[in-house]
Amino acid sequence: MDITQHNVVPLVEAMSKMSYSSRDLARAADILDRMLRDKDCAVILCLAGSLINAGLKKVFVDMIRNNMVDAIVSTGANIVDQDFFEALGFRHWVADESLKSGTQDTMLMELAIDRIYDTLIDEDELRICDDTTKVIADSIEPRPYSSREFIAEMGAYLDKNGCKAADSIVYEAYKKNVPIFCPAFSDCSAGFGLVAHQAERGDRPRVSIDSVKDFLELTRLKMANKSTGLFMIGGGVPKNFAQDITVAAEILGADVSMHKYAVQITVADVRDGALSGSTLKEANSWGKVDTAFEQMVYCEATI
Repeated sequence: MDITQHNVVPLVEAMSKMSYSSRDLARAADILDRMLRDKDCAVILCLAGSLINAGLKKVFVDMIRNNMVDAIVSTGANIVDQDFFEALGFRHWVADESLKSGTQDTMLMELAIDRIYDTLIDEDELRICDDTTKVIADSIEPRPYSSREFIAEMGAYLDKNGCKAADSIVYEAYKKNVPIFCPAFSDCSAGFGLVAHQAERGDRPRVSIDSVKDFLELTRLKMANKSTGLFMIGGGVPKNFAQDITVAAEILGADVSMHKYAVQITVADVRDGALSGSTLKEANSWGKVDTAFEQMVYCEATI
């Protein structure tokens, strides 16, 4: 999806006079616009779910290019298995509708083809992505890294060896100095590469990922900015991690405000008690999100 080729503004503005999810969407767009116009506000983009294989990569890359993002908090799959994977020159493929039934998944496994709902990825190419993260780990100083530091090394690798895709979140963020945090970094293709790296190193010094260092770095970003806003696609760990930095800053003795703005696009339900579906108003009770400019839109992300 190249959003720059479509003018959706009149449509969304018209939705503000409608009801239900249409009006919610229009209000969310207004809050995001306020967030971007607020010169004192640092915007944190949170990504959960398989979004890059689904066709949203260029939307996020264009946000980085146009200075609409100050930091990214994401699942590892979006950043490594999908974005970095494509930056290495590989692709996701549109699956035939018949494959969504799941009846042919054994056949796909035998062909080393992985299915992500209605898209496909080559397992052998994904193993190359795994191996590349090991190459990066083998080439840098053996010490604990935040995921932000390691992803910056991935950007440097693309800069040195060439980015094979027209658009890449990892590479564009590297060039624009936008930090990317993956709090559960080992839960992705990079995890396999790091496991291989550590197994090979044995008792020798080795690269590891320090998730607490991630937490501290993002908390300091909160402390360094007068206000912050969250634009959350999906929920999960990125949502909770980004919300929690207000509490962490207080623990460090800083007098910080709650996130001034918050927009979440999700299909998660509040009734199971999981973080993904918990309301932003509930986050207010924890001192994480202000209630003046918050909006949840119950909608599947690609729409």
